[in-house]
Amino acid sequence: MAEIMLCEPFELYNLLNQRSCVSRLAELNYLCLIDARETQDYRISHIITAKNVKLGPEGTFLLPEAVEVDSMQRLVVYDNNTSCLQEQGRAAECAQALSKASLYPVHIVRGGFQRFSALYPFLRTEKILYTIMELENLKTYPVELIAGLLYLGDQKQGTDSSVLKDLKVSAVVSVSQDDTLESRSIKRNQTILNIPATDSVVSDLYSSLESICSFIGSHINMGSRVLIVSRQGRSRCSAVAIAFLMHHHKYTLEEAWRYLLKCKPSVRPNTGFLQQLSDWELHTTGAKVTDISDHHF
Repeated sequence: MAEIMLCEPFELYNLLNQRSCVSRLAELNYLCLIDARETQDYRISHIITAKNVKLGPEGTFLLPEAVEVDSMQRLVVYDNNTSCLQEQGRAAECAQALSKASLYPVHIVRGGFQRFSALYPFLRTEKILYTIMELENLKTYPVELIAGLLYLGDQKQGTDSSVLKDLKVSAVVSVSQDDTLESRSIKRNQTILNIPATDSVVSDLYSSLESICSFIGSHINMGSRVLIVSRQGRSRCSAVAIAFLMHHHKYTLEEAWRYLLKCKPSVRPNTGFLQQLSDWELHTTGAKVTDISDHHF
């Protein structure tokens, strides 16, 4: 029997917003999101791509149709407002049924639909069925690094007015070679910090890290939301995000790296940035604790 665990709303938010060339929600075994509420509630509104689970004649939850539960990498269940594993609600009962067939942990969203939809109302929908093409083309948002405060994305997301509005972004750090973001965003009243840098192993980010961390910290300390972007949202912005996590949470380089990978597994700072982050670790912790020659870097 698979383990049953709680997950935070921002963890589900990040699962829904992963992409490679297209949204990862189009992958058959990536995520099975189950709405365990009553059918009438599900039809009014539910989290995007969620499937409504049905009850059998004996009142037990049935496994979702057309889903290979045993090979599904991520199983997530929510009901209306379950907030702990000890609650015997619909989410817990559904998770128990799923855990008997799954090889992977089954997660219950803390606070259920009420909490998730309050935090991310733009991810609610009435749509039930999706074609593969619709799933591939689903709009994805920047991932959330610090709940309600810090986000990481690509330049397209950084210039999308609906993304900035939905996430209530007040400030943007753009690590890029040009000022495209500033020219496009100036009318939307975001504070923009442009860091001119190429995605090259010889590009210097280190000299800007102090000012970047100060900029981000000053905004999130006031409760304002900050988005970090680079062209593809993979190398430059991830280096900046790791540096800030080290500065803000006093993480080692390895701790910040592992935390970031949980939020966005596709990120990869180039080797030049990695060396600069090692130097930044010395600056922030007083020692080079992380061995960047290790195979997982």
